[in-house]
Amino acid sequence: MDITGKRALVLGGSAGIGLATALELERRGARVVAASRNATGRERAKAEFGESTELRDVDVRDREGLSALFQELAPLDILVCAATGGGRAVGPFLEMDLDGFQSSFDKLWGYTNAVRLGADQMSENATIVLVSGYPARKAMAGMSAISTVGNAVEGFVRAVAPELAPRRINIVSPGAIVTEMLSPDLEKNALVLSETTKQNLIPRAGQPEEVAQAILFLIENEYVTGTTIDVDGGALLP
Repeated sequence: MDITGKRALVLGGSAGIGLATALELERRGARVVAASRNATGRERAKAEFGESTELRDVDVRDREGLSALFQELAPLDILVCAATGGGRAVGPFLEMDLDGFQSSFDKLWGYTNAVRLGADQMSENATIVLVSGYPARKAMAGMSAISTVGNAVEGFVRAVAPELAPRRINIVSPGAIVTEMLSPDLEKNALVLSETTKQNLIPRAGQPEEVAQAILFLIENEYVTGTTIDVDGGALLP
């Protein structure tokens, strides 16, 4: 796919991986809309973008608002979903509040909303990329909710890829990435992630831009669908 002039929507596009992806799409000449539910994040991100990129307010759990945005932007060529949807429950499963575990699935519901409502508003050769995470296939202690949601997201993509064809859908599965998801203090995050990734084959946390590169590969390569690409520093290996 030649990205130049293509219409792209990045959900969760005001911070972290979504922001890095939206910026790279803009740099390559796409007409980008970066949308999120975080007003503060959108305001901070505004300074990062050029005049051609729009920042919009939408919550992926709000089907009515999401549907209206898709209809307004149609036809879309590129859809990237990097929105978490809500909270992420962590801790021992047998001690976990079940409402917290259930709320972690807001990420899956947000993704299914986006694909279901967005597909009909996309061009015939459009492409969709979702963002999962390496706990989907390497669950660590205290990560049962995140791991289960990741499994569901990756299974969802494999299940719907045949129905979406010739439109394509793929997943990027990041490892530990330095973003504001843990804390607004990026320096503190980097120290925490340095400790948790020191046993990786590449012993450091990743950067949002490194994940964005994989997302752009999946957008551009028209011979890939129903696939998961890992960008995790070798975290999945023993």
